[in-house]
Amino acid sequence: MIIAILAIFILGYLAITLEHGIKVNKAALALVTGVLCWTVYVSMVGDKEVVTHQLREHLGEISEILFFLLGAMTIVELIDVHDGFNIISAKITQTNKRKLLWIISIISFFLSPIIDNLTTTIVMVTLIRKLIDDHQDRLLFTGIVVIASNAGGAWSPIGDVTTTMLWIGGQVTAGNIIISLFLPSLVCLIIPLIFVSRRMTGSAARPEQQDTNKLSELSSGQQYIVLVTGLSILLLVPVFKTTTNLPPYMGIIIGLGILWIITEIMHGNKDESEKGVLSVSHALRKIDTPSILFFLGILLAVACLQSTGILNSAAEKMSAAIPNEKVIVLALGLLSAIVDNVPLVAGVQGMYDLNQYPTDHSFWEFLAYSTGTGGSILIIGSAAGVAAMGMEKISFFWYLKKISLLALIGYLTGAAAYILQENILK
Repeated sequence: MIIAILAIFILGYLAITLEHGIKVNKAALALVTGVLCWTVYVSMVGDKEVVTHQLREHLGEISEILFFLLGAMTIVELIDVHDGFNIISAKITQTNKRKLLWIISIISFFLSPIIDNLTTTIVMVTLIRKLIDDHQDRLLFTGIVVIASNAGGAWSPIGDVTTTMLWIGGQVTAGNIIISLFLPSLVCLIIPLIFVSRRMTGSAARPEQQDTNKLSELSSGQQYIVLVTGLSILLLVPVFKTTTNLPPYMGIIIGLGILWIITEIMHGNKDESEKGVLSVSHALRKIDTPSILFFLGILLAVACLQSTGILNSAAEKMSAAIPNEKVIVLALGLLSAIVDNVPLVAGVQGMYDLNQYPTDHSFWEFLAYSTGTGGSILIIGSAAGVAAMGMEKISFFWYLKKISLLALIGYLTGAAAYILQENILK
């Protein structure tokens, strides 16, 4: 049974990594892998009820992550369709390349903890297109945005899906992860930024702007209302969890409901056809549903490995082979540049329990940093990188030549900053 489940998982995982080559969506591959693992498991044990009970327990935990992502994605989409992010772009008037790079990077670093690294990358790449005409300059700016977005997402409970998984799983708390990882994540960005900005000279020519606003009927007041309300909801989710002790997805759900009511009142005088892209119904259709289904499939597969005891056995062997936990986590961070960090973190959550490493243990903090920022080393190593790759047609080898070494230096110096900070505060 163990061999069969492992074979299915490895083959499924391999197919996911080769998604572009075999031209099959990774969500479909993950769903098939997850269900097949459980099918083999239930067919080879005597007590089917025990397996069904385990599946229900895992599905309850997984659904918390999925509902949270669903709500957060919808809120961000609502802000976007109400041109909320255009308010930010309108405030940037700087043309000096060096100063503009710092502005874009800092905005990305502080926006990512609020709306997540993937969405931040999409927003900032769109912004860069409005600010910079030269394609080569845009590529370099976009590469740094990937580093900044991933670094910013690592220190927030809602900035990166892996940190969200650790937060919902009880491995970290919102306040502590912010305090512990802010400085290392900042170092992870600042070091590469210094290297790049020293080579930047001259001014950035802006492309000719065309009026592409499809929502010209929106007033600036409406844009501000949706932007401020949406960002406030995302920021207050950790506060909701702390004060009510309810899971984070409950906070995001009530926040979505509030924003839904506000937008319905705001556009109440329009008929359904006039509301168009401004409605929550449209936002729900536009969010990245395949990614949510991918998380469902891969987390189901990892849950099966956990239920069969495979992950616990792997943890014991890894700890015996590499007794230093920092080395283990650093290696996982580098691995996340090659394979998706979601199953990596899910696997680690199953391998090590809270009895071994309690909530807010340095192991979990360092894991959040490493898997959150390590993906920047390769363009395919993070959702932010893949999004940037598609939007600006960045080649794998261009990124490897121009950005990867900078990202690796940032990753290692940020890790050193975390270890130094931990030793000082002990």
